[in-house]
Amino acid sequence: MSQLKATLQADLTIATKAVNKVTLGTLRMALAAITNEEVSGKEARELSDSDVISVLSKEAKKRRESIEAYQQANRQDLADIEAAELVVLEKYLPAQLSDAEVADIIAKAVAEVAATGAEGMKAMGGVMKIVTPQVTGRADGGQVAAAVKKVLGA
Repeated sequence: MSQLKATLQADLTIATKAVNKVTLGTLRMALAAITNEEVSGKEARELSDSDVISVLSKEAKKRRESIEAYQQANRQDLADIEAAELVVLEKYLPAQLSDAEVADIIAKAVAEVAATGAEGMKAMGGVMKIVTPQVTGRADGGQVAAAVKKVLGA
């Protein structure tokens, strides 16, 4: 079992004993998503810590999107619930990269791909192949892709 999954299960036990409903519900949801990922596909498999972070990142992204949708619908009560769940999930995710750190990673990747002769939007795929593993779970993929497009001049 991955270290992160074990931590989530231990914290679930603590939240159960403390009767912390928000943390309890959020951790149950996260562990269910992890289990679903483990049993999806042809063979059941044990997720690594990076796989668990990927699942948690997807769940956090769902919460961010829900917060935005609820705020647009003037349902602040529901947005607050999603925000509380997001806070719980963020405890288990790596620290988010700043815009400057993302820009630095992108600049290095663009330089590396430019050395192969690709330039402009044709280099997008190569740059994203280099950047994505470095920012997974630490920056929003959509924002990273937009920043890469901006640097490449799209």
